[in-house]
Amino acid sequence: MNDSTVDSIVWHRVTRIRILVVDDHELVRRQLCRVLAAQPDLDVVCEAADGEGAIRRAGELQPDVILLDIGLPGLDGFTAARHIHDVAPSAEILFVSQHDTAQMAREALRAGGRGYVAKVDIVNDLVPAVHAVSQRKQYISRRLAGRL
Repeated sequence: MNDSTVDSIVWHRVTRIRILVVDDHELVRRQLCRVLAAQPDLDVVCEAADGEGAIRRAGELQPDVILLDIGLPGLDGFTAARHIHDVAPSAEILFVSQHDTAQMAREALRAGGRGYVAKVDIVNDLVPAVHAVSQRKQYISRRLAGRL
């Protein structure tokens, strides 16, 4: 192995974004994971199906980005986000929700989210959103950004 190969391997390991996916619908989690798995710099480290599981896994794994649904059983996504900031303060939260309204996006940001992607926009907006929030930049689905 030459030096440039070693540098490439080290760079790849350092820049991978570790992601926790939280949604109560297994099919949605699978879709999110499929979209993310197609990117060489994104690594889904765990999945959770409810708010309590999200908090527990965030504290254990300290992911870089957490994709968090709002309508979760038990603790909703907004409440879970507030607790996640306590146990994983460096994790960035990207809300992913079926609601495609500017009002819901504003509430998500007030709850501590760095970004918001409507589920209808996953194909076009999920990967750019993950990259943006991992760099501490705000990201809102393109269809909603102009309405905020």
